[in-house]
Amino acid sequence: MTVRDSLLLKNTTCAAAAAGLLLGSQGPVQAKADTPLRYVALGDSYTSAPYVSRIRPGSPAKCRRSELNYPGRLALKLNPRSFTDVSCSGAALRHLTARQGDNPPQLDALKPDTTLVTLTMGGNDIGFDRWKTCAILSLTDPNGAPCRKRLRRDGDDPFAAIARTGRRFGAALQQIHRRSPLAEVHVLGYPMLVPSTGHGCYPRVPFARGDVAMVRQVQRRLNTMLARQARANGAVFVDMAAPGHDMCQRDDERRWVEPLLPGMRAAPFHPNTNGVAAMTRAVLRAFRHPVDA
Repeated sequence: MTVRDSLLLKNTTCAAAAAGLLLGSQGPVQAKADTPLRYVALGDSYTSAPYVSRIRPGSPAKCRRSELNYPGRLALKLNPRSFTDVSCSGAALRHLTARQGDNPPQLDALKPDTTLVTLTMGGNDIGFDRWKTCAILSLTDPNGAPCRKRLRRDGDDPFAAIARTGRRFGAALQQIHRRSPLAEVHVLGYPMLVPSTGHGCYPRVPFARGDVAMVRQVQRRLNTMLARQARANGAVFVDMAAPGHDMCQRDDERRWVEPLLPGMRAAPFHPNTNGVAAMTRAVLRAFRHPVDA
């Protein structure tokens, strides 16, 4: 090989590497068909699924990480070469890069050879825990909108919080791609808490009639933001907002999320076994990455 040929090869290699870096900032590099499946699950309590099953051995107790949450079920279906679940109840976007009690920063679980990542997060960043307050306030005015009035009085605008969270969520997806450029990233939306129409089902689900529309709109805006950020940052959005599976459903087979007084094994306002199974099926339908047989 001549000196000229060597220089041309070196320049071509450098250009290809630079192009790979640019592509990696937008989404995953296409893995080869024989690439082993290595799966990392990130997320909050909608991933960890408190009380759905026994706690995963070796996980922090406060994370309440069920062994049969949707990542656990996916691992049983896909039989990956490696599987790591670092989801944790109460996790917010900051816990992707900072410790949450005994749980290390979640992104530390990502490796260059990770090929599948699932993520459900953002609810705690916009104040999902306020729904418990809304439930308590409903006792004071079940036909009014006491929670909406409280939020306005306190200057607590969940819609502004969604906009702020969107920018940070997009940046988090970029970090995931940088750490795991081969990974197919799936962002799961949140199942709906209240019916798609109407005024809810007070007192079974203790949201005042006038607050149900606000809860519905906040969830829709949040899921829309997650979908938009996923598409803009090389991830697959998995929509879990199908109507008819909210907390008001009396049929245990249809209900995906449990009300304040759960009728199935789950934390209040969180996915039950049906919800976890639905999330598992939805990811499997969207899954595109080649699996090592």
